[in-house]
Amino acid sequence: MRSIPLGKSGMQVPTVAVGCMGLSGLSDRDAGAFVDKALELGCNFFDHADIYGDGECERVFARAVGMSPSVREKLILQSKCGIVSGKMYDFSREHILSSVDGILQWLRTDYLDVLLLHRPDALMEPEEVAEAFDELERAGKVRHFGVSNQKTSQLRLMQKYVRQPLVADQLQFSLTNATMISSGMEVNMFTEGAVDRDDSVLDYCRLSDITVQAWSPFRYGFFEGVFLGSDKFPELNAVLRELAERYQTMDTAIAAAWILRHPAKIQLISGTTKPSRLEEIAHAAEITLTREEWYRLYLAAGHMLP
Repeated sequence: MRSIPLGKSGMQVPTVAVGCMGLSGLSDRDAGAFVDKALELGCNFFDHADIYGDGECERVFARAVGMSPSVREKLILQSKCGIVSGKMYDFSREHILSSVDGILQWLRTDYLDVLLLHRPDALMEPEEVAEAFDELERAGKVRHFGVSNQKTSQLRLMQKYVRQPLVADQLQFSLTNATMISSGMEVNMFTEGAVDRDDSVLDYCRLSDITVQAWSPFRYGFFEGVFLGSDKFPELNAVLRELAERYQTMDTAIAAAWILRHPAKIQLISGTTKPSRLEEIAHAAEITLTREEWYRLYLAAGHMLP
């Protein structure tokens, strides 16, 4: 598995990470087989969140790996907090600290490699976030910090107060959900793709050495569906199949390789819980699409070149 630097953390991480949101739907046996396959593929970076099954995903994971000190040192564990499901977002010092304690208990570990703050809290007081991060770092409970679903100005505001470098921003990104790309391509135009929906966050992250982590890499819309094999995207799927044959792989790998081809060194968060599908996605790390192939997929997904 190819590795990339995670922001300014000094860590090298696999370019394909394992999203664990679906683990709560698996039996312990199936979860164990899935995690074993991930580790076999070199995908030892696991992304969690306290709202995934209200902690059940993390509990299933801990049982699946048979968490122990010797096992823990082989893993890179990331989790997220800040969402109180169906009620509010909460970046208060008290909520962050209590959430991390719960996460560590569920994962049966003493520390997280990375903690992300999930979804921007409109009532965030950055001084409180800074206090929470300092306490967690001093206690050895969290080693590195980042965010999820935040735009440039929000990152800049938080970084003004937080002493630790923000190492990652987890953002929705796929062939069909590529406004981070189109807004930079259709500059100064009245087209739909020209709308800057994220404050040029991709460029900002590159300038600031913040790793973009791509979630829902195979979905279109906001959890509307998967574009792979969908009759809503016939041209895109035709090109994916053609390139899959050329590279002797699956269309899943080509769609993932499109994300990994970008020079921002994006980390892809896979959402599958199927060992075979994860193997297909991991194969993307071995594929480097040509510039012509990358743009051909971009156009086939419905974007334009001015």
